[in-house]
Amino acid sequence: MKQKTRKIAAGLLGGLVAVSLAACGGGNASPGASTAAGGGGGDTGSSSGGSGTTIELAISKSSQDSAFVQQDLLDAFEKETGIKVNLQLLPAEQTATVLQTKLAVDETPDIIQYNLASATTDLNLERNFEILDDEPWVSRLENKEVLSAYGHVYSFHVSQDTGMQGVVYNKDIFDELGLSIPNNFEEFLAVCEKIKAAGITPVFMPYKDNWAANVWPAAAFADYADKNEPDLFEKINSNQKKWSDVPAFADILQQQYEVYEKGYTNGDLLSDSYDMAVGKFLNKEVAMMFMGDWLIQNVAENDPNMRLGLFPIPYTQDAKLGASPLGGQLFIPKKAKHMAEAKKFLDYVARKDVAQPIVDKQKYVSIFSDVTTPELPEYKQEIVDNYITPKKTVLTVDAHMLVDRSELYRLLQDEFAGGLDAQGVLTAWDEKFAQLMKDKEVEGF
Repeated sequence: MKQKTRKIAAGLLGGLVAVSLAACGGGNASPGASTAAGGGGGDTGSSSGGSGTTIELAISKSSQDSAFVQQDLLDAFEKETGIKVNLQLLPAEQTATVLQTKLAVDETPDIIQYNLASATTDLNLERNFEILDDEPWVSRLENKEVLSAYGHVYSFHVSQDTGMQGVVYNKDIFDELGLSIPNNFEEFLAVCEKIKAAGITPVFMPYKDNWAANVWPAAAFADYADKNEPDLFEKINSNQKKWSDVPAFADILQQQYEVYEKGYTNGDLLSDSYDMAVGKFLNKEVAMMFMGDWLIQNVAENDPNMRLGLFPIPYTQDAKLGASPLGGQLFIPKKAKHMAEAKKFLDYVARKDVAQPIVDKQKYVSIFSDVTTPELPEYKQEIVDNYITPKKTVLTVDAHMLVDRSELYRLLQDEFAGGLDAQGVLTAWDEKFAQLMKDKEVEGF
C-alpha cells in the first residue's frame, strides 16, 4: 500500500513539472501538430451507435461550474450523437459516501467526475474503474501522468493544470492600503488588522461547506512535513505515528481558529457557503479567502478587470504554495450500464474542435498535442513564475490520504462551532482514521 501511495504522489508531482514547462510556453502547445495525429483528433464524424440512450454523469454540487457539464456542450453532444447526458448532482459534503454506496449496490453512474488522488483512496480506483489506455485520445496526451495511477490511464481531462491552494487576495485592496504579501503568521494577522480597520472583512470563511475548512491545514500540514519530516505521511499511513502526535498540526489548526477568534472573518461562517464567495469578492466585501485558484477564475468570468492573486498559507516563514492533485477528471466505472456511450462522450470532448474552445475559455494548459494552450491570465502566469518554476510548491495532504476525508471536514467544522479544540480535532480524527484504514485492510491497522 505504501509503495502504491508513493507512485501516485510521484506521478502527480511529475505532472506539476510538466505544467511548469507547458505554461511557460504560453500559447505554444504544439500548434503545428496535425489535427489527425494520434487517431483522429480532428475527426468530426459521428456514429449512430447509442442514439436515444441517456447516460448518467455524477458530479458534486460544488463542481457545477465544471467545463464538462455546461449545457451547450451537452446539447451539442446530444444533437450529434443522439445520446443525452443526465446530471446526478451529489451533496458536496457527502459526495464520496454517496458514490461509495452507488458503486457498492450497482447503482453505478456511467461517468463520474472526481479527483484522481481521491479516487484511488475513496473509491477503490483499481477495482471500480475502467482502464482507458487504449482509448484513441490517449495517444495525443502531452502529459499522461496526471491522468494515471498504477501505470494506467484511468481518468480524462482536457487540461494538465493542477489547482493551487493558498490565500486568494484582492490586489487592489492590498495596493490601496499599502499592504505586502505576508510571509508568516504574525505578518498575516497584521495585514488582517489593517484591512479590518478599513471597514472590509479580511477573510471570508464559508464553513457551512465543511470541506472549505480543510484548505488551510491541507497545504500547511504538507509544507510542514516537506520541511521537517518528509516521510511523515508514510508513517501515519502505516500506523507508526498518529495525527495527534505532531504538535505543529495542532498549532496550524489553532492558527486558523485564531483568525476567526480575533474577528477577522465573516460572523456567520457556519451559515455562509462557498457559492457566496464570488459575489463577496465582486462586491469588495472581503479581501482574502483560504481557497484554490479556481475561485480566481470564477471571479474573472464575472469581472475580468478584478485583480486577484494567490499566496501560500502563511502558517510559517517561507511556506510553499499548496498544489492540490488535478481535480475534476472524468472516470468510467467498470459497471457502467452504457459503457460504449460513456466512452463516446470522452471521445467527443477530446476532439480538437471541441477541446480547443474549452481550453481557450477556461485558460487551461492543454493536455493534447494538437490543442493549443492560450495565453495564460496574469494570476496563473504569476503562479508559474513565482511558485511552479522555482519549485516552491508542495502537494497537499489530499495526495497522501488513503481514506475518505469527510469526517475530518466535519471535525474541522466542529472546532468553529465550539465543540472541539485543535488537539481534540486531531485526537478524534485519529480514532476515525484508524477505523477507516482498518476497514480498508491497510497493513498496520
